[in-house]
Amino acid sequence: MPAEYGGPIRLGLNFAAAVARVRAALKDEGFGILTEIDMQSAFLEKLGKPFRPYLILGACNPPLAHRALSADPAVGLLLPCNVIVEEEAPGQALIRLTDPQQLLATGDLGAHPDVREVADDASARLRRVAASLSRAGA
Repeated sequence: MPAEYGGPIRLGLNFAAAVARVRAALKDEGFGILTEIDMQSAFLEKLGKPFRPYLILGACNPPLAHRALSADPAVGLLLPCNVIVEEEAPGQALIRLTDPQQLLATGDLGAHPDVREVADDASARLRRVAASLSRAGA
């Protein structure tokens, strides 16, 4: 996975501002957020253990998801594309993005040309998200 894609991307922003920046960058590439998992709250509630701010965003580009699922319904195992935003230190956020091409490499789904095409498109969009965030963090 290229260093600029998949992470880590460090932003000199507080956690809330980093989450907002990630949401905006994803939206610019046609992704919406289907799921949101707040690990800090989950660990506190379920385990009674504190944890740093850590959010898993399930990003989805509906046209790409429709194309992929129409080509092979098993692709649903790989959806949505996860994006992690976590606080490394006060005022410092760490971002990681899923690589759809790498996910397809783990099984035989990548052998389907239509699925591979969608993964290539999604990967290109997420690379642009990563590049946008990297410019913002510089």
